[in-house]
Amino acid sequence: MQDKRRAFQHHRAEHFRFETDADGRVATITLNRPEKKNPLTFESYEELGNLFRALQRASDVRVVVLSGEGGNFCSGGDVFEIIEPLTHMPMHDLLDFTRLTGDLVRQIRACPQPVIAAVDGICVGAGAILAMASDYRLATPEAKTAFLFNRVGLAGADMGACGMLPRIIGQGRAAELLFTGRVMSATEGHAWGFYNSLHERPALMEAAHKFARDLADGPWFAHSITKKMLDQEWAMGIDQLIESEAQAQAICMATGDFRRAFEAFAAKTKPAFKGD
Repeated sequence: MQDKRRAFQHHRAEHFRFETDADGRVATITLNRPEKKNPLTFESYEELGNLFRALQRASDVRVVVLSGEGGNFCSGGDVFEIIEPLTHMPMHDLLDFTRLTGDLVRQIRACPQPVIAAVDGICVGAGAILAMASDYRLATPEAKTAFLFNRVGLAGADMGACGMLPRIIGQGRAAELLFTGRVMSATEGHAWGFYNSLHERPALMEAAHKFARDLADGPWFAHSITKKMLDQEWAMGIDQLIESEAQAQAICMATGDFRRAFEAFAAKTKPAFKGD
């Protein structure tokens, strides 16, 4: 069977910036329209979804850091490039668009790489969804997060928010944010478990990349299994999830990384994980 895995070390994106570390293990996606606080467009939605889909077959990238340029994360869908055209579209085109945006979340969750959101400044609308869909979230004290769909006459049910946000911060808190569209401060987000940690602006990206590097140099095949189980077990009962984890852990026990970890422990050295 032909191996369709490919390296992303020299990948170039058109509608955002894509970079990797020297060895290709940590990729950084930077939304780079700082003059508008990094809004998304039809084109960037589609390119981001395609990129995360393609990363499922990456031979090098093990962790992804998602950030924004210029002191803000993402201001959501561009008002004049997305919102205004949507007001003139027939229903079938509207449904095509909402499925496109939802597919981006689906691909972020489906890719085996842990995705780390490094959030500064404005993180609203679809930007808040990108942070929500990530596996780990860091922020600055200046981060302002809002699921403000109701502010434009829409439901809070956007890109999976009604299903995913309550699992992160709880039903009551999620309901408050989705009904009101109000800003969740960085302090609230940290206290509620939306943000894993807060960092001053100069230290944010360093902290994100340090955590990413730790994951990338660790048992990254096992990390991909952990991510899959975190998603897969949402819809399982206790018997099914215990059996699912039994199968997943047995797979990991058959890897070379498991043997290397034992051998390194016995030799009192640090294991060199290879992902096989």
